[in-house]
Amino acid sequence: MIRFYETDKPYGCFSNFAKYPILLKGKEWATTEYYFQAQKFAGTEHEEEIRLASTPMIAARMGRERNRPLRPDWEECKLQVMREALVAKVEQHPVIKSTLLSTGDCTLVEHTSNDAYWGDGGDGKGGNMLGKLLMEIRDGR
Repeated sequence: MIRFYETDKPYGCFSNFAKYPILLKGKEWATTEYYFQAQKFAGTEHEEEIRLASTPMIAARMGRERNRPLRPDWEECKLQVMREALVAKVEQHPVIKSTLLSTGDCTLVEHTSNDAYWGDGGDGKGGNMLGKLLMEIRDGR
């Protein structure tokens, strides 16, 4: 099992806060976190505001603000949006692709008590959806 979370630790490149810009939708996004949070408001002025935030943490906070008009299909499409961002990151950064492939058949876990959906909830009981998507991409699924 490989646990990751902090960007300055081993496998930190898998974090959505890791500073690996991606090109998607004809724009550069400073990290996958910026892209993911902005897509909650795709096609609105909020999308661009989040893209231009000064840090990934600010982009994340902006994306969680519920005074912004969350797209109605968000729950249905959020996994696909995250997959799209991760595929771009892996394909556009050979170092991440080689790091991901080097994990072989290890289970990848975003280990954090801050998130029980994308991460493991800190106790291993969370959904670990980020880890699962990374493993699917690694395994060609």
